[in-house]
Amino acid sequence: MNISLFSALVFGGSLLAGFLGSLTGLGGGVVIVPLLTLAFGVDFRYAVGASLVSVIATSSGAAAAYVREGYSNIRVGLFLEIATSAGALAGAGLATRVSTSALAVIFGLVLLYSALSSTEHKPSDTHDPASRDGLGAKLRLNGEYPGSSGSVAYAVRRVPLGFSMMAVAGALSGLLGIGSGALKVLAMDRAMGLPFKVSTTTSNFMIGVTAAASAGVYLSRGYIEPGLVMPVMLGVLGGAFAGSRLLARARASSLRNLFRAVLLVLAVEMIYNGWTHRI
Repeated sequence: MNISLFSALVFGGSLLAGFLGSLTGLGGGVVIVPLLTLAFGVDFRYAVGASLVSVIATSSGAAAAYVREGYSNIRVGLFLEIATSAGALAGAGLATRVSTSALAVIFGLVLLYSALSSTEHKPSDTHDPASRDGLGAKLRLNGEYPGSSGSVAYAVRRVPLGFSMMAVAGALSGLLGIGSGALKVLAMDRAMGLPFKVSTTTSNFMIGVTAAASAGVYLSRGYIEPGLVMPVMLGVLGGAFAGSRLLARARASSLRNLFRAVLLVLAVEMIYNGWTHRI
């Protein structure tokens, strides 16, 4: 396969990854890493390096639009970044000490758990602002987002649990290059009680900072290849812009179904290929 064809195919796959990442808050990394390793035979760690850069691009492309439209909760995102950035640095430090096959299996198990947890959880997306957590109120994390008939208020709950989950999400981001959007969305949606659209948009706001923290470690160790990163970054950025325009009109239930389907398919692929040492 010549370089031009390779770059074009990678760009096309990255475009889809950015679109899905923007809509679901996954950050695109959960599609980029399997795409590069399974379809193009790229070494896992180089795929992670390219994925981290693409996650930064996704966050840059989608986050600005979501913040402007009033969906993202900036205070929640900045507060939780303390945990995710520390976890990302720790995860990146461990990445070179774990085999690629083991990383692939860990990656798949994380996605499988995320998908199954999301399937079991059936919230109504109607959040009672009167049900307040004391710490969330003290930190002024509660907010509102645009609904079909006006602003919808919501309260943030179980802040310590969400903070702890974010530290784990950050570590997995540094280890696997996924931006940890899947766990960020679940932590905010399930543990902290944020509406799903607020969770996905705030995740998009956060993942760029988390990825940047660990991308520096990969860069210093030579795992970021410019010839691979460029088509990935451009494709993901284009897909992120397209997804951000669609999210405001999409139904939350549809986004949840898309979220589950993407995670399940990729989880099975990564576990199988990692277990049979094909990565």
